Amino acid sequence: MRKSPLVNLGRMNLHAAPAGPSAMTRPATAGQVLQLILSGQANSRSEIGRLTGLSRTAVTARVNQLAVHGLIVEDATIESTGGRPAGRLTFNASGGVVLAASIGRSRIQLAVADLGCSLLAEESLEVDQSSGPQRCLPAVVDRLHEMLSGCGRPLADVRGAGVSVPGSVDPMRGAMVSSIVLPSWDGIELPPLFRRDLDVPVLVDKDVNVMALAEQRGPLRSVRDLLMVKASTGIGVGIVSGGALQRGSLSAAGELGHIPIWDGTGVLCRCGQTDCLEAVAGGWAIVRALQELGRDVRHVRDVVAIAAKGDPEALGMIRDAGRRVGGVLSAAVTLLNPEVVVIGGDLAGAYEPFVAGLRETVYQRSTALSTRQLRIVAATFGERQGLVGCAAMINQWITSGRAVDAAIADREGDHHRPRSLRCLPEPIVSG
Repeated sequence: MRKSPLVNLGRMNLHAAPAGPSAMTRPATAGQVLQLILSGQANSRSEIGRLTGLSRTAVTARVNQLAVHGLIVEDATIESTGGRPAGRLTFNASGGVVLAASIGRSRIQLAVADLGCSLLAEESLEVDQSSGPQRCLPAVVDRLHEMLSGCGRPLADVRGAGVSVPGSVDPMRGAMVSSIVLPSWDGIELPPLFRRDLDVPVLVDKDVNVMALAEQRGPLRSVRDLLMVKASTGIGVGIVSGGALQRGSLSAAGELGHIPIWDGTGVLCRCGQTDCLEAVAGGWAIVRALQELGRDVRHVRDVVAIAAKGDPEALGMIRDAGRRVGGVLSAAVTLLNPEVVVIGGDLAGAYEPFVAGLRETVYQRSTALSTRQLRIVAATFGERQGLVGCAAMINQWITSGRAVDAAIADREGDHHRPRSLRCLPEPIVSG
């Protein structure tokens, strides 16, 4: 079996404009035609011809390629000015499925989604990850295949898989790097474990980055500058600047939880440093503090549950955690000037007390101009944020122009192209 290559996500551009006629120095490919359809610039053969300069015969060939590949459908709903009936071209979200796995410290969320990121099936597994991915992931992949079968879809319908993990990732290898939460997973390439016998791309990224990608499937899709805060067991930030998801030179951007607080008292963090934000405001720190007070809590979700019942200590700690997070986040707000700050993660289950504290210090410590039009909102998809983001990550990749052209070349047996190009998806990066 030919192995799909490992890929470099780089800085994923969330608002990449499809190439227009002026940018197409060669005849437009089927992949480029799909970008015009996805962006809404073209929904008929005549519009494709006008935008690309392709002949009617060439347009027909591109449309047929996309239809055979299951990526578009055409229906005769547009009034014709003569000749053959005009057909409306739309993206075929049901033309395939993707697998999604959002891996956390204490649970793994799984889903099967269509090419439009609608979740067709989902569930959550409690899995012991301490033994490493080689031991715990086979059962997870088995369950994904069972879910796929339950949706009535064969393995042949799978176009790819998106995976999120709680830590920085080497995007070339799809392996976690210097993981504090899951040290037994460090350096182990995850794509082969998820791919098995499927010749499909598997993308792996940090959980909070994937959560930021999810927002591009909701009402914030047009926002070009955004901070996605995940407040859960740990604390992290996904950074969208100028429409591109920023990972940093070593994919280590956004580790908000490991910035030292200014008034620390020497509290030891899981990373080995002292006075990290996470050590006083992370979910694990709140759980530990409440346990010392005699509360029966084992996870941050337990903390949120007793806060919802009015536990005064839990409510106070959650609000104070929000203040702490907001104090550190204010530097990022001043530095990056986002339009929106999105709050997600398990602590967002106690949204009101947590965000009340966060809003207080963000507005108090950020510059007035950087907060003049700032919005602080809850994550669009709630507990599904990671799953939708995993689906969005792989779908954006497999519907990119070069990936589509490579897949079509494979289907048509274009052996004149180098094999690596026939299966290598197009990098989605900012210009």
